[in-house]
Amino acid sequence: MRTTDYDRVCYLTEQRDERVPVRNLRTGQIGYTFGCTQEGATVQVKLENGELDSWGREECSEVTH
Repeated sequence: MRTTDYDRVCYLTEQRDERVPVRNLRTGQIGYTFGCTQEGATVQVKLENGELDSWGREECSEVTH
């Protein structure tokens, strides 16, 4: 995910309290954002099976329909 996309996803997640769907490019898993860590450029996600995970900015992309 590019830096501008990461910043937008984090804004929507943290400022507007929206859960943005993202896909892990390595595993294909889909999760919904619930937080971001700017220092490490990571996105905290809740997976479809309910587990929590953290993905680096470079390893995920926003899911668009």
